[in-house]
Amino acid sequence: MLGPDGRARCRWCGTAPEFLPYHDQEWGFPVADDRRLFEKLSLEGFQSGLSWRTILAKRENFRAAFHHFDFERVARFTSRDVERLLKDAGIVRHRGKIEAVVNNARRAGELIKRNGSLAAFIWRYEPDPRGHVKRQAAATSAESIALSKDLKKLGWRFVGPTTVYAFMQAMGLINDHAEDCVIRTKVERARMRFKRPAR
Repeated sequence: MLGPDGRARCRWCGTAPEFLPYHDQEWGFPVADDRRLFEKLSLEGFQSGLSWRTILAKRENFRAAFHHFDFERVARFTSRDVERLLKDAGIVRHRGKIEAVVNNARRAGELIKRNGSLAAFIWRYEPDPRGHVKRQAAATSAESIALSKDLKKLGWRFVGPTTVYAFMQAMGLINDHAEDCVIRTKVERARMRFKRPAR
């Protein structure tokens, strides 16, 4: 599709007005910040069975509800916090998904103690870009399956291979912008400059 500047974009970003800024400014740009990575994994878990438009529209509400995804604070949530969030109409009120975020916050703390950072762990699963050819056509990859499997072994929930693949697309571990999308080159430049986290 053509954007307001007359230049080509990925087709999906024309399906809702809020998708264009998300596509142009966020989707696919590499991220090494632990809190942003945790937020995106959490929101992708909430999206399971729903549309990303629903989640994106509620993103600020999710941020308020989960203390901007400060996993150290979320890890201290109790059953009373879960009950409080189940009454919050601004988010998706799904007990399993809310409890998964609290659980995953605790698992994130454990993972960081062992690996130095969440980013260092996640970026180990970055695929070789030369082998990645199914742009926007795939729902999973060998790397998303491996990351999903390893997170589940560590006790994480709502991190299936499809959820993890969408997370990898969004956080820049792969550049899945269409070949003729104007943002694809910007993402590729950002990925070239990006310093992969060692810790």
